[in-house]
Amino acid sequence: MFIDTHCHLEDEKFSEDREEILERARAAGVERIINFGSTFQSSVAVTELAKNFSELYAGVGIHPEEIDDFDEKICARLAELAAEKKVIAVGEIGLDYHWEKDSERRLLQQKIFIAQLDLARQLNLPVCVHDRDAHGDTLKILQAEGKNLRGVLHCYSGSLETAREVWKLGWFIGVDGPLTFKNSAKLPEVVKAAPRDMILIETDAPYLAPTPHRGKRNEPAFVVEVAKKLAEIRSETLEDVAAYTTANAKNLYEIF
Repeated sequence: MFIDTHCHLEDEKFSEDREEILERARAAGVERIINFGSTFQSSVAVTELAKNFSELYAGVGIHPEEIDDFDEKICARLAELAAEKKVIAVGEIGLDYHWEKDSERRLLQQKIFIAQLDLARQLNLPVCVHDRDAHGDTLKILQAEGKNLRGVLHCYSGSLETAREVWKLGWFIGVDGPLTFKNSAKLPEVVKAAPRDMILIETDAPYLAPTPHRGKRNEPAFVVEVAKKLAEIRSETLEDVAAYTTANAKNLYEIF
């Protein structure tokens, strides 16, 4: 059995066939799926979906590209959402410098990232971190502000050196479709070196569909392709990968 530890099934791309997608996930052996919000409204949506489908869980938070959606009032409302039984994480939060070149806006991303880490600490919830082209600042903030927190660097794209620092913190890395891409450069080296108890598998659906579905809409059933590639790189069986990535997800998010 598998757990897709990161997707966005509230996305409008799934509005017409969400139940069929969940049926395909079940058929593929995906037993749990964690949906993450990126705005307040999407955080509300993933919380509602978790109430309606037994295999769905939710994370709530404000994505770094959506920082204008964050203030003290929204932070308080996120805390209210987190009181729901199946909200199991704060996320997707973090830093994204790919499109944001303005130094003041980057500093604002950092401030909001730290505020949401503090929220997770107050709520005693694990954290899902988005880090795109911001590896140095993300690591510095986690080292300074992430103490006594548990979490994962979702869709990991940093170096092996950075990953080792992440593991020292007791944090996981999440691997997605890019692991299966021919141009995947650093990631195979990272996952080959990853301790078994520090790695999760994800889809980030509807984005980043793995080979052989690349270019199509991603969905939770495709997390099996990520697991297959992981097994190949690490010279393990698919059953082994399924067992320890599922155990890791249950350990981090306390879902059983």
